[in-house]
Amino acid sequence: MTLMADGPPARNNRMDAPNDRRTDIHSEEFLRSLMRKQLRLSAACAATFLAALLGLPLLNYFFPDLMATRVFGFTLTWFILGVLFFPLVWIISWLFIRKSIALEETEVAEVERQRDGENDE
Repeated sequence: MTLMADGPPARNNRMDAPNDRRTDIHSEEFLRSLMRKQLRLSAACAATFLAALLGLPLLNYFFPDLMATRVFGFTLTWFILGVLFFPLVWIISWLFIRKSIALEETEVAEVERQRDGENDE
């Protein structure tokens, strides 16, 4: 014997949708995924900064004649350290913020697309 519900099948809306952890922006899975992507971005920015920070002493050690050349009245070492280093840090920071916001917007848009796909079914 089978029992059948009377009336039309229930529509699946956001309130009735199963709580899929990947499509809930407040879930642990969603936040961990976003944090992993931001960690990769942070590591790339930190590596770039460390390469610049450690690269200058290494350039001085391995290429002393090149680093002693004069550029706008400064040695190349002081020109890189005093003039080019801070804009490099600003650029790294600007790129990090821009890409981090883009990651968040992409993740939220993906979740909304998945939710809309579930609601259409």
